[in-house]
Amino acid sequence: MNASHASDLDRRLARDPIAIVGLSALYPKSRDLREFWANVVSAADCIEDVPATHWDVSEHYDSDPSAPDKTYSKRGGFIPTVPFNPLEFGLPPNTLEVTDVLQLLSLVVARDLLKDAGADQDWYDASRTGVVLGVTGANQLTQPLSARLQTPVLKEVVRSCGLTERDAEEIAEKFKLAFAPWEENSFPGMLGNVVAGRIANRLDLGGTNMTIDAACASSLGAVKAAVSDLLERRADMMLVGGCDAENTIFMYLCFSKTPAFSKSGLIRPFDADADGTLIGEGIGMLALRRLSDAERDGNRIYAVLRGIGSSSDGRFKSIYAPRKEGQMTALRRAYEDADVSPDSIELFEAHGTGTAVGEATELSALSAVVSESGEEKQYAAVGSVKSQIGHTKAAAGAAGMIKLALALHHKLLPPTINVERPNPAIDWANSPFYVSSRTRPWIRDPRRPRRRAAVSSFGFGGTNFHVVLEEHGDGDDLRVMFPVSRVHLWHEPDVDALARAVEGAEPRTTPAPAGHPRLALVARSDAELAELRALAVAQLRARPTADAWSHPKGIHFRAAAASTGKVAALFAGQGTQYVEPGRTAVLALPPLRAAFDAANAAFGEDGLPLSRVAFPPPAFDEATRTAQEGALRRTEYAQPAIGALAAGHYRYLTELGFDADGFLGHSFGELAALWAAGALDDATYFALARARGAAMAPPAQSGFDPGAMAAVTASPERVEELLAGFGELVVCNRNAPDQIVVGGATDAVERFVAAAGEAGGRALRLPVSAAFHTPFVGHAVEAFGRAVADAEIREPRRPVYANSPGAAYGSDTEANRRTLVDQLVKPVEFAERVEEMYAAGFRTFVEFGPKNVLTKLVDRILGEREHFAVRLDPGSEGDADLTLKRAVAELAVLGLPLATTDRYVAEPPAEEPVKGMTVPLNGINHVPEARRAAYRDALENGYRIERPATVPAAAAPAPVGTSGAGGTPALTGSG
Repeated sequence: MNASHASDLDRRLARDPIAIVGLSALYPKSRDLREFWANVVSAADCIEDVPATHWDVSEHYDSDPSAPDKTYSKRGGFIPTVPFNPLEFGLPPNTLEVTDVLQLLSLVVARDLLKDAGADQDWYDASRTGVVLGVTGANQLTQPLSARLQTPVLKEVVRSCGLTERDAEEIAEKFKLAFAPWEENSFPGMLGNVVAGRIANRLDLGGTNMTIDAACASSLGAVKAAVSDLLERRADMMLVGGCDAENTIFMYLCFSKTPAFSKSGLIRPFDADADGTLIGEGIGMLALRRLSDAERDGNRIYAVLRGIGSSSDGRFKSIYAPRKEGQMTALRRAYEDADVSPDSIELFEAHGTGTAVGEATELSALSAVVSESGEEKQYAAVGSVKSQIGHTKAAAGAAGMIKLALALHHKLLPPTINVERPNPAIDWANSPFYVSSRTRPWIRDPRRPRRRAAVSSFGFGGTNFHVVLEEHGDGDDLRVMFPVSRVHLWHEPDVDALARAVEGAEPRTTPAPAGHPRLALVARSDAELAELRALAVAQLRARPTADAWSHPKGIHFRAAAASTGKVAALFAGQGTQYVEPGRTAVLALPPLRAAFDAANAAFGEDGLPLSRVAFPPPAFDEATRTAQEGALRRTEYAQPAIGALAAGHYRYLTELGFDADGFLGHSFGELAALWAAGALDDATYFALARARGAAMAPPAQSGFDPGAMAAVTASPERVEELLAGFGELVVCNRNAPDQIVVGGATDAVERFVAAAGEAGGRALRLPVSAAFHTPFVGHAVEAFGRAVADAEIREPRRPVYANSPGAAYGSDTEANRRTLVDQLVKPVEFAERVEEMYAAGFRTFVEFGPKNVLTKLVDRILGEREHFAVRLDPGSEGDADLTLKRAVAELAVLGLPLATTDRYVAEPPAEEPVKGMTVPLNGINHVPEARRAAYRDALENGYRIERPATVPAAAAPAPVGTSGAGGTPALTGSG
């Protein structure tokens, strides 16, 4: 390597990475960062019809793309109305009409960005802070200002119609009243570069301020320029991003005549029926600092920027046609700058505009570059936030970067909407990519120890940018910024006081005293919380003497703590697995995600990791869904998946104060019970879960029958009768007095199920891959025994009730090993163990892991005897986060000393009342009421042309604000 090349490598961004320490957003249906991220995670469609404030559909829309001066699209993404106080930023209110709305709204977003970045702390130095923003073309204020200059043309046309010079002058004067005036502030008010300049001026920033116009790649162009200032030590923080409020009729005509709009009115990146794009408004900003400085000063770091690549397409057939070779150059430069392999990226935010040519080019370029570094297929998610908010032009790259920074921060893979069938022109099966159409946990791949993502933006003129991001930290202290379920608990000395508290007081943060009435509920939003509180108060007042009640909507009440007895922790076994186990809970709670990370790590770098089977790419057809369920049924994946969810559940509840008095697992669940009881450390537990599942997998030999299992709902005596004639079958599990599981050869099990049905019995084949606890898994004893031989199985800190008849766990490590291994081929005496626990004083049973099989069994075993059985997971059809939090509420109301506050939920920003005057602003320039009134008066009471009586009168003038470009151009908006 020559000295020059070595010097170039030393200048790579990877040597001095950049931290993203602040985020702020104003996008369609998103007033702030929280709403933007909530919309992304919930897969919200933020596209709507053009609002009347922007332009008149009756004047400017025609479904025929060839209609002159008409747009064939009337849908897009529009920012919500924002209250703006000009005095907060030192702006005279009378200048708002001649200050482009983009400059005004960008001040609000920049203010919020500084707040999010912690600029009120000692490390912040405004004199060393700069701002570089992507802004395309002229601001929309140029349109009314330019329109005023067309009055000579208007007068010429009027005179050509035979009207007088005075008529022409009077009509021109009325015409000019519709538009913002030329005056001292008009020139700076319309300039794109003043978007950054006004922020620097009003927020007192001393670093570089400028705007970058790289068309739809402007945001990432701004990032590149800002990073250079940081690396050159010209600044210590840079505000970067993109700003675009240009959804006027002018911009609709630009896209219509290209033509690029979707004729169907849907933006569907990567979908087979994608037919074009839709445009959106937006302002997105990020605060950047050198990573070393951010870590030194204790900044919150959303993600790390470690590579940027840019290129031009060079000579090509069209100035706006995308070129694969040019994009590939930008990609390669980004990965060299980042010093990472392209196949280390697991999430790609594509330019993804929904145009067929653009996406085919982009995915072809991505696939070519990524495939150069590996042959793995369908491991990387590809998506586009444009499917949700439209193409926000200059702000598009910022939206993509914010989305990826938050995805890395939250360890999740966000969705792309409107994809029903991935584009068949792309060979997805043989590419590194799949379409990420559903929000899913991002489990750490053992072959990729750091989560990484990348975003692309391309612009007219053949400009290409690609940015590589990386996670920062393990996320165990995450504060979730999207809506999740929260537990709310109240307790008071009497029911009347409780009703008043639920009606108006803040929830309690401490467990209820034993004799106090208490009530808990779970809500996912402020609106739901208000609804449930009202319902709870009504129930309390209608049933003031009730001892206890629960409402189907998840409200739990007790007049005092229950006699909970000893508390048992139950752990699910195989057969409970389902694809995407506990998905919403894993997304919301770091302990659950960390458990899957640990389970995945046990798979090492060989073969398919657990995450790819438990949380596979979204399926778009029934055959794929069936195949995914079958893959997770394999023991080598089912058992670690069940174990991970159980461990995550248990870790979360113990953080809240849960403390079990005894432990019982069903089959595989016995391993989890040993871990929870402290007999195994984390690494040993996840390694043994992996080893047990692998050992129980059927041998890869031709004709080998792994066997099958069937559950029989009948008394033991009736089961014995049904088994007569099936001597090759054995009893595997005694789950409840009326449920016994039998197993053996697959053919024999199938014949038994049929015969039981004919005899009037109920037998159901179970969704398992072998006949567990029979000689059919005898091959696993030796393999699992080897793994267990190296494990330390300590004495449990509290009793673990063993499944096998007569077995127990104690202080003898070797005996513990034998019990755990022999359990593979011995029957599970679950019902007997539950009875034993009940006799020992256990009254509360909490099930950890997927579904609710064990709580149902406990109810069947104990019948009408007093007990409480609580599940934590709803299975594949429910909201796992909601079910888990409702279980916490139920347990707290029963009297378990659980904390009900959730340290993983970010508190909402404090609502600061807007002081002084406020002007409501949206994406259209502000028009003061005085101008509206003057124009209205001119139309209604102003100059009239006197007509001879023989000349028919013209049609009455259209109502104010319903004609012209955006109504009458300057008379639209939100002032």
